[in-house]
Amino acid sequence: MSEIQTAAEQLADLGPAVSLFGSARTSRGSPHYETCEAIARALAQAGFAVIAGGGPGIMEAANKGAYEAGGTSVGLNISLPHETTNNQYQTISLGFEYFFSRKATFFMHSFAYVALPGGFGTMDELFEALTLIQTGKVPPAPIILVGREYWAGLVDWISDQMLANGMIAAHDLELFVIEDDPDMVVQRVVEFHETQRSDEQYAPSLPA
Repeated sequence: MSEIQTAAEQLADLGPAVSLFGSARTSRGSPHYETCEAIARALAQAGFAVIAGGGPGIMEAANKGAYEAGGTSVGLNISLPHETTNNQYQTISLGFEYFFSRKATFFMHSFAYVALPGGFGTMDELFEALTLIQTGKVPPAPIILVGREYWAGLVDWISDQMLANGMIAAHDLELFVIEDDPDMVVQRVVEFHETQRSDEQYAPSLPA
């Protein structure tokens, strides 16, 4: 609880922010790294803070894009044995021992979510976003999966298994979209903010 409280105090005046999720194992210069960096840069230029995990890979690309664009780059750094250093592209750096409080912080402060290719951690964050929005625990928000080749198989499985077996409703498939074009990702975020959230305050708020 102290980690959540500290994060809320540090980010109280953050304003509209977008969380970017993705693998720590993505190498610098890879297409996914470059795509993430471009998205984060454009989001910062559009006036949004960028929140990422603070580590290497996609997390670094997200922080770097926002940081080098002169925007607010938030790193939610988790203490892990195999990730010993945080990336250097953070204007606000927060440390966490617990995944629970770190994940809560993403959802306390974001109005949109962008998921790039990643592993178990990325899936955890993605399905947390889907669950919270599906159940109305957080306000409606864009969830954008970047990279059709990577995500298509998962989306097919959700349709073929979850939907076909009645585990979700057909309209739940509308909770997310897939985009390959970084400009379209940013456009979706900007348009949602302008039409749905531009007049709202962005005080920290735990899921209801």
